[in-house]
Amino acid sequence: MLEFNNSTPLTMGVELELQIVNRRDYNLTRGSDDLLQIINKTEHGYDIKPEITESMIEIATAVHTDHVEMLAELTAMRTLLVTAANKLNLGLAGGGAHPFQHWEDQRIYPTDRYRLVSELYGYLAKQFTVYGQHIHIGCASGDDAIRLAHLLARHMPHFIALSASSPFYQGVDTSFQSSRLTSINAFPLSGTMPFVSDWDEFNAYFIKMSHLGIVASMKDFYWDIRPKPEYGTVEIRVCDTPLAIETAVALGAYAQTLSKYYFAQTELQPTQDTYLTYSYNRFQACRFGLNGALINPITGTQSSIKDDILQTFELLKDVAEELGTTDAIELLRQRVLSGQSDADWLRASYEKSGSLSDAVRQQSAVWMAA
Repeated sequence: MLEFNNSTPLTMGVELELQIVNRRDYNLTRGSDDLLQIINKTEHGYDIKPEITESMIEIATAVHTDHVEMLAELTAMRTLLVTAANKLNLGLAGGGAHPFQHWEDQRIYPTDRYRLVSELYGYLAKQFTVYGQHIHIGCASGDDAIRLAHLLARHMPHFIALSASSPFYQGVDTSFQSSRLTSINAFPLSGTMPFVSDWDEFNAYFIKMSHLGIVASMKDFYWDIRPKPEYGTVEIRVCDTPLAIETAVALGAYAQTLSKYYFAQTELQPTQDTYLTYSYNRFQACRFGLNGALINPITGTQSSIKDDILQTFELLKDVAEELGTTDAIELLRQRVLSGQSDADWLRASYEKSGSLSDAVRQQSAVWMAA
């Protein structure tokens, strides 16, 4: 049985997976251990840890109610990381996938769990050297988490398009705004949570999967959005790591605002029909970003993802004002209106210089606020 550790509704936190690059050609480099050794010489109290391969490092915020405070924490964490990276002549970068690294060059970080993942999934584990942002929203109960996860599912194309920052992969322009999610699609337990109605029904599903030997814990589910019972949250997992921390914080605030709206609208109940168009809408967001099509399975209408986001922002206007997230929503709204995603910025950087190495240099400068 999974126990849902109830948390304060609308608390939030984010996790960011970051690229570690050398400053010669800006390829990925195995620097996580060296970075951690320097960082941990100082008592800092931050959650900074390795990820599945040695060219990745993950940072996670504390629990917040205010996105401004979360930005202040991330800014302080960035300062600590940048100071350590500069001592090692390393760069750090956002972005959902490194533009020209080769997966066979990567090394699995030597923990028991990552070794197990590597043994189970073979080369897919090294191909999992992609970089995402996870957003956690606190829920008062497991039942609330199940309901919220289903209601937020229709908005996953929003988060994909707003964070898209992986147009290049293995040295090639993929024609996608976000190529990162295609790497995750290869895992057998990716996709969406089954349409269960409450926490008891979810537990029954989990027990069956556990008894079949398919899963041992919630970590074995690579779903786009899932309950996180040990934290008492719903976790959104579709975002590429944005190029700048301000965007990451704004996405967290958007998730918080949507959740407040759905918590208040108790008459709104999830419908399984949401998942009829889920995969199609998700693909559109990955491939075309803000210009992708979004089909509403309830009304049968189709709009652009851009228009659907702007309509949702308008719907949330009063909620954002009450919650204090108006500035964060406005930052995202201006990005939508400009039509300039991080993926577009990366393509423009490459077109200007003709060099993927230089594009990574510039994206590293953005994240490090150089």
